[in-house]
Amino acid sequence: MSSFRPKFWQIPAATEADEQRLPELAAALEGRLKEIAERFPQAVFASSLAVEDMVITDTICRLKLPLRIITLNTGKLNPETAALIAETAARYGIALEVFTPDEAAAVAFEAEFGAAAMYESVELRRRCCHIRKIEPLNRALAGAPAWLTGQRRSQSDTRSELVFEEQDAGRGIAKFNPIFDWEEADIWAYAETHDVPLNALYHQGYPSIGCEPCTRPVKEGENIRAGRWWWESKDSKECGLHK
Repeated sequence: MSSFRPKFWQIPAATEADEQRLPELAAALEGRLKEIAERFPQAVFASSLAVEDMVITDTICRLKLPLRIITLNTGKLNPETAALIAETAARYGIALEVFTPDEAAAVAFEAEFGAAAMYESVELRRRCCHIRKIEPLNRALAGAPAWLTGQRRSQSDTRSELVFEEQDAGRGIAKFNPIFDWEEADIWAYAETHDVPLNALYHQGYPSIGCEPCTRPVKEGENIRAGRWWWESKDSKECGLHK
């Protein structure tokens, strides 16, 4: 019987070059967030609690910027992710706004299609995402002057054209990606330097974390988003939040 065990992704250790580059990147991030807060007070930062979003949260709270920080509890989160919601609020002393799905819609979907419907087709998976993520986000952004994300260009092919500021045509508001040009090594260097609270799943081979049924660990050398909706083609691997 083979004893081979695959090696899984590990948090990258910061190099000296990463640490040297960090102050300039961090200063640029501070400037971008200050600009957003000045132009759009009470703009909404939609945090997925990923390391990218924790970096932005750390910066917003350190600078005491007038930006709302919200997150979505889809009802399908890993326990480790759910635990980070409370940890983040306690660490930074903030009222982290948590939005949840419409319970009746979530129950009706599973009653009609089953709890494993997301594996049956892209259409059903996206309908699940709409109920558990997009509709709650729409409520969170109702009346917001602008919103922010933690997306980065190098995360996936579908995000390669990201810019700092864009227009959310569907909602008619500005949308910002303040770390769009950061690399993975930059994110982890910041997290280590500033002792940012992190999801415990990062230590279990999960470089990208979503809902529990739709996320798995990633083998060493795989794309960092390979564990998200792994049964689908790479071209469909978005939930629709950023469409």
